[in-house]
Amino acid sequence: MRFDFLGLQAFLSIAERGSFQRAAAHLNLSQTALSHRMRKLEADLGVKLLTRTTRQVALSPAGLELLPKARRIIADISTALDDLRQHGRARAQRIAIGCLPTIAIQYLPRLLQEFSRLHPGTAVKIYDNSASEIAAHVHAGAAEFGITIVSASSWDLEIKPLLKEAFVLACPAGHPFARQKAVRWSDLADTPLVRISQQTGNRALIDDALGSRRESLDWRYEVQHVATAVSMVLAGVGMTVVPRLAVDVMGTPGLAAVPLERPSVARTIGLLSRRGVPLSPAADTLAELIRKHLRTGR
Repeated sequence: MRFDFLGLQAFLSIAERGSFQRAAAHLNLSQTALSHRMRKLEADLGVKLLTRTTRQVALSPAGLELLPKARRIIADISTALDDLRQHGRARAQRIAIGCLPTIAIQYLPRLLQEFSRLHPGTAVKIYDNSASEIAAHVHAGAAEFGITIVSASSWDLEIKPLLKEAFVLACPAGHPFARQKAVRWSDLADTPLVRISQQTGNRALIDDALGSRRESLDWRYEVQHVATAVSMVLAGVGMTVVPRLAVDVMGTPGLAAVPLERPSVARTIGLLSRRGVPLSPAADTLAELIRKHLRTGR
């Protein structure tokens, strides 16, 4: 038998108020509509739940047996619906995204100011992690979308390219390389280099572009973060290869960014999301702001 929530609700309202008139007013129904619900419920159950006289309404033995169960059922359903409403409101007021640290530093602060004017009161959680971590967050649904490196991903994720960015050599501003228009990779053969962890998408792009030539380079140090690599460059420990935006973001005096060639290496930044899963209205607004700014280079 199909569960008759409306009939059970009508029965409980009548039983608690002892009157069809007061029950109908409480449920914002006409007495005719209320009576129809009760008749349907009794017909489905095959028993009379109420005895009705000209002056009052009383519960039948079957109605007395059903009353405490009906109260529990309605209470449980009401609690569950309230929880869902609260969850929906909380979700509407909070979104989570993933974003590469360099992109987050360069673009997100002013974009979030604009976003807050469009969605006041909406909280934003940002996973400013590596490309692999961002993909994991999006895949798990912890982040609605991610701004990350375009690369192969699982079948249930899709990525839309937004921006192409070249890798550069970060070196001290006083070094001879800093005065050149470009530096060949072969010129770096005897230069101590600081390598970024293999966990980052940047490392994979560089390794793939260089092929076997990467083994002829002096990768003397390895760090986990671009900021650490840049600090080692400024200390004169070595040089590093990073996306152009990373150098711009650091804005550090004494640091130069020189284009690399033979080969030139670049990364494409895109918007990663779950295939077939629409973004929430707030997340869609923020994604569109990011798309617009990255595509126009603002």
